[in-house]
Amino acid sequence: MVETYLGLGGNLGDVESRFARAVEELSHHGVQVSARSSIYRTEPWGYDDQAWFLNQVVRAETSLDAVEVLETCLQVERSLGRVRGERWGPRTIDIDLLLYSDHVIREAALQVPHPRMEKRGFVLVPLVELAPDLRHPVLERTMAELLELLTDERRVERVREILS
Repeated sequence: MVETYLGLGGNLGDVESRFARAVEELSHHGVQVSARSSIYRTEPWGYDDQAWFLNQVVRAETSLDAVEVLETCLQVERSLGRVRGERWGPRTIDIDLLLYSDHVIREAALQVPHPRMEKRGFVLVPLVELAPDLRHPVLERTMAELLELLTDERRVERVREILS
């Protein structure tokens, strides 16, 4: 089994309910979520003229390879109503593969660790909640250290604590 971290986000409809359903569906497809961060309300990133997002990070174990995890995430997004539109625009749900153990993958369809995750508070704040001592396999810093170095000033506010 490989430990992996996924970032969940969305700003259309009942996002919290979709997060719960995503965790359930991921488990039916071989991605067993073992821990969930709190849910955070975050300012939009990349395209500011839209509603704030909800974000969460989950830790999971899987026997799937990284490409299969990505395909599973995309399948779950589609099943929960995701329609790809404007880059960084509004969405019902987004599931990003942030980390896949300590693997570094640089392919056209898959980049792990997720590109620019170290520059995004909406990723680092919930990730630090789950795994502050986890090391970024390229930058060789812990998630807590990366959060301390973060220059992104967009607000990340905890809205719901999750106890799993």
